[in-house]
Amino acid sequence: MSIFDKFEDIRNILADLSQGGQNPLEVRFDDIRSPVEGTVDGKRVLLFGTSNYLGLTFDADCIEAGVQMLRQCGTGTTGSRIANGTYTGHASLEKQLAKFYGKRHAMVFSTGYQANLGLISALAAREDHLFIDADSHASIYDACRLSSAEIIRFRHNDANDLARRISRLKGKPGSRIIVTEGIYSMLGDTAPLREIATVKRETGAYLIVDEAHSMGVLGAHGRGQCEAAGVEADVDFVVGTFSKSLGAMGGFAVSDLEGFNLLRVAARPYMFTASLPPSIVATVSAALKRIQDDPSLGARVRANGQRLYYGLEKAGFSLGPQPNPVVAVKMPDRDTAVTFWKYLLAEGVYLNLALPPATPGSLALLRSSVNAQHSDEQIDFAIAAICRVGRRMGLIEAARFKQPVKQAEKLALPAE
Repeated sequence: MSIFDKFEDIRNILADLSQGGQNPLEVRFDDIRSPVEGTVDGKRVLLFGTSNYLGLTFDADCIEAGVQMLRQCGTGTTGSRIANGTYTGHASLEKQLAKFYGKRHAMVFSTGYQANLGLISALAAREDHLFIDADSHASIYDACRLSSAEIIRFRHNDANDLARRISRLKGKPGSRIIVTEGIYSMLGDTAPLREIATVKRETGAYLIVDEAHSMGVLGAHGRGQCEAAGVEADVDFVVGTFSKSLGAMGGFAVSDLEGFNLLRVAARPYMFTASLPPSIVATVSAALKRIQDDPSLGARVRANGQRLYYGLEKAGFSLGPQPNPVVAVKMPDRDTAVTFWKYLLAEGVYLNLALPPATPGSLALLRSSVNAQHSDEQIDFAIAAICRVGRRMGLIEAARFKQPVKQAEKLALPAE
């Protein structure tokens, strides 16, 4: 017996994925040329699976800020802020985040995953009740497991079901804590925050919104779905990440509630994880300033998402429920999705393969994400490539998208 025998099902899945070409879980980029282009096995590919929504990974100001701080403060902090102290950049970034969201308090974590893990597991105690959307991210589920609260799932984006489930607890002690997301990362749909905020007010619950995929993307000022829905005053905690629109790594939580800073010693992922390197903090701060200075970034990524979504919808593909920078193509089964992904990579387009159990409803998905730096021509190239593979595999009819595909097929990746 081996200690790894328990993973035999995973071993078999990996073996299946490796047959007939590139394993989607083992892609190796030779280099990344820009927010929209990379190289795989010596071949240039367009990047449509990075969640780099504003394309700030190569922003000159962000890079320069990081380089300067790398030289000034070194490569890392080598410990948590509780043990090794807070650097000036950490405190400055927290003030910047609080001001950006119009909140009094902010707290920076080393990853977005840890932001959810730390906040939720610290807030939810034994007699409390966590109400989470059934399609919640893995970090939210893991945070719930770390808490000692009762965990109650409500149907995806169903505020009425949420209200019914809360009403069943009438008379029971403990806080009611609702957790939802701005944009859901698999299908790209947004949460009905106005309706959920109404439930929150009527039941006296607390509301946590994870804006990981909506920060910088939605809202007039890029503050996410809370801003777009006009419910910022109803949200007790906003959680987010620096690894999407801000192009770096790390996470955060902001709030107006008094006592928020107690979480610095109550949230174990904050207490016992090394703090972000000052160079990363500097790039995040520069990216956040860029969002504030250039609201057109959000408008461009939304327009690009609509161009990709409606182009694929017109071709006859089954997609997520609404256009957003996350555009998911539904596949009939896992094998079809894997084969489609491999053909698409050969066509020069990289996106994400998303398979059960990580997907809602056990769907097999091809998940793409656009960013503000994609040109119309690059999006049309991706649409054409997806349509060619779709026709080849018999998933769409050629007549549905004949003329646009013909035009887009004339496009090519930029010359060396």
